[in-house]
Amino acid sequence: MDAFLTSLRQWLHHTQLADFMNTSNWGWPIAESVHFIGLCMLIGAVGMFDLRMMGFAKRVPLGALHRLIPWGVAGYCINVLSGISFLTAQTDQYMYNPAFQMKMLFMGTAGINVLVFYLTMSRKVAVTGANENAPMAARVIAVTSLACWIGVIVCGRMLTFYRPPWHWCPWC
Repeated sequence: MDAFLTSLRQWLHHTQLADFMNTSNWGWPIAESVHFIGLCMLIGAVGMFDLRMMGFAKRVPLGALHRLIPWGVAGYCINVLSGISFLTAQTDQYMYNPAFQMKMLFMGTAGINVLVFYLTMSRKVAVTGANENAPMAARVIAVTSLACWIGVIVCGRMLTFYRPPWHWCPWC
C-alpha cells in the first residue's frame, strides 16, 4: 500500500493539471469558486429533499423535490472534478491530512447511503404526497445523508487547519 500511495502521489503531482493549479494565478481561485457553486447545488437540492423526508415543509410533495436531485448530482460531479484539481496541486497536503481522510469517509458513507435509498426506499418515497410522512426508514436515510454532507463540509473547511507536517509522512 505504501508503494501505491507513493506512486499515486508522485503521478498526481506531475500532471498538467497540477502544473496549471500551481503556476497559474487563476487556477486556484477558479477551482475554489466552482467548488463552492457545486457545493451549493448539491446541498441545496439534496439538503431540501432530506429535510422534507425528515418531516419539514410537509406541504411540499416529496416527488416535487425529488425532481431537483439531478441538480444535486451535477453539483456533486462539479465538486469531484474541482476537488481533483486541489488534490493534484497539493497532493501531500491532502493525502496525509486527517481532515481529508475523514471527508472521504463521509463521502463514501453518503454514497452507500444514497445507494441504500435508491435500492429500498425511492419508490415508496416517490408516492409520498403533501402532508404525508415519509416511511421511517426513509427518514433515517435522510438524517444519515444530512449528517454525512455536514461532515463533508466541516472536514472540507478543516483541511487548511490540519495540514500534516512534512516530517509526519513516512512516505514523503
